[in-house]
Amino acid sequence: MTSNRSDRIAVPALVLVTDAAHLRGRDLAEVARQAVDGGVSIVQLREKGMPHDDLVALAERVHAAIAGRALLFINTDVIAAVRAGAEGVHLPESAPPTADIRASVGDHILISRAVHGIGAALQAEREGADLLQLGTVFATASKPGAALIGIEGVREVCARVSIPVVAIGGITAANAPEVMRAGAAGVAVISSVLDAADARAAAAALRAAIGAPVKA
Repeated sequence: MTSNRSDRIAVPALVLVTDAAHLRGRDLAEVARQAVDGGVSIVQLREKGMPHDDLVALAERVHAAIAGRALLFINTDVIAAVRAGAEGVHLPESAPPTADIRASVGDHILISRAVHGIGAALQAEREGADLLQLGTVFATASKPGAALIGIEGVREVCARVSIPVVAIGGITAANAPEVMRAGAAGVAVISSVLDAADARAAAAALRAAIGAPVKA
């Protein structure tokens, strides 16, 4: 089911998925700010195992750092997303059905859903998802041994759904244009930004690669 909620998601979208293991002692809120300066349009807070109250506090700091210039999504913890004033929640494959989450949050919060094929993509769209995160596209150290859908998998899903599809998994500035040509509405990255010496420059390179200018 298509909704105009998806209109709140600027495309092409550049999503930064966080992982404290890549920070090397840096402050996540500051790195997120730099990445948004470089063109990241969605920061997806994915800090597995972090206690709920700590996650809310971190989300509030990140939200303040990106200052309305990018959307904030929080992985899995819907209550934390509400408490922190995040714009969205991201549901991994293991999360409850999208329809259940939509029923609990109403239309106020955007829902992103991880999918790995056409069946799950169509179901998530029917159940009220606003954004699909599709992977794993290319081999990645974040998910060693994961089944790869490749460019053809991206092309198939993008042709069948009407909500934005963001590709994830081994995305770099070098291969991002190929993903976009397959119909993706954007890309999601972890190491391509977090492992870079300059998060802003890395984000700007990705932004250019997906065909969108960096906002002044």
